[in-house]
Parts: sequence; C-alpha cells; structure tokens
Amino acid sequence: MFARKSPDGRSDGFEILRTEMVRRLADHYHIRNERVLEAMASIPRHEFVPDALRSQAYKDNALPLSSGQTVSQPFIVARMTELLELSGNERVLEIGAGSGYQTAVLCRLADKVFAIERIRDLADKAETRLISLGFDNFVMKCGDGTLGWPEYGPYDAIIAAAGGPEIPPPLIEQLAVGGRLVIPVGTSQSEQILMCIRRTATGIKKEDHGRCAFVPLVGEHGWKQEREG
Repeated sequence: MFARKSPDGRSDGFEILRTEMVRRLADHYHIRNERVLEAMASIPRHEFVPDALRSQAYKDNALPLSSGQTVSQPFIVARMTELLELSGNERVLEIGAGSGYQTAVLCRLADKVFAIERIRDLADKAETRLISLGFDNFVMKCGDGTLGWPEYGPYDAIIAAAGGPEIPPPLIEQLAVGGRLVIPVGTSQSEQILMCIRRTATGIKKEDHGRCAFVPLVGEHGWKQEREG
C-alpha cells in the first residue's frame, strides 16, 4: 500500500525498507494520519542521512549528522507532524531543519514551509538537497530559531526539532489563532516533554505528549550552549 518510488519515478532500491518503516509507524506506533504516512512513504529518507549510514536510513532510530545534530527517529517525525494536524493549506514554521528530512515531510503536507537552521553548513546542504529532489514550496535560512521568522508570520503551525528550557515567547507570538506549536520542553538538555500548544482567541492551551530526548535548542530564548556544564 505504501510503496513509493523516487520523485522522478525510478526505483531507488529502498522501496521495501521504506514500506516496512511506514507499516511500523502505523502498526506499532499507531500513527493514524494517512496523509503523514503517505508523505513519509514518498520521501527518500536515505537522501537525508550521511552516505555511510544510508543502509540504516529506514531503521527505527535517530541518525547522527555533523556538528552534533541528528535526523530524528521516524516515529518522532511522524508523531510531531501528526500533532500539527495539517490539511494542506497551512503556512508552517520549522525550527531546526537539520538535513531537511522533516522539511520535506512538511512540504508534502502544507502549502508553504519556512525553515530555520542555525548551522550554516547544514542549512546550505539541506536547501540544495531539497531543491535537487524537486521541492519548491519552502524557504530556508540560517539563524536563531528561538526568534522565529516574524516577517512571514503568523503561522498556522510551528514545529521545533530541538529542546529548550521553556517555550520561546516569539514562537507563541508568531502562532496564528487556531494554530498549533509542537516543541520539546524541559529543564534538562538530556530529556524533555513533547508539548503541543494550541493558540486560542483567549490564550494558549498546553498538551503533554510524553517524554522525549532532542538536541538542545540553542539561542536567545533557548540554551546558551550546546551541552550542560
């Protein structure tokens, strides 16, 4: 059901592994959003990991990138994306684009994606990779993601793939009424709580979606350094 070839229609040799990954998301992790599953079935995750790790691209774990960053575990990508409740017309702000894999998933599901990555080398490579794969409904910049991107706000959805000690106030300010912000938050850099914040006409509502572990959200409204101590 979920097998997909590469964007140009040719076999990329990973269809079986990609199908197994998506079935695991549905059967083991109970991801129910069909649009999310279809998006992840269509995107070649192996293109977003280091060449030496391509054989592990569809396994159930995060994979390392340069500069101490990671490509999130497929389940985490699926769960966070599912919590955004995207229908296809949204403007989405992404904090911590990394290699661009989450960006690609969002591009499949939303109208426009505004992605921020604070590490220049990762941002440049992610942009080049996404363009080469045919994605054209995104804008990428290098900067402090805790400040958001006010020029293009407000956003219908915001997602952060790094954990900070608090919810950055600029992200709340740039979230449209009715919008969802999905972000890991915790007082420790080693463990956070996955939060979904919904903005209403009268304030915000917070939902706790369990423990998780992400790289630190570094910036003016995040951690001041990569590692504790």
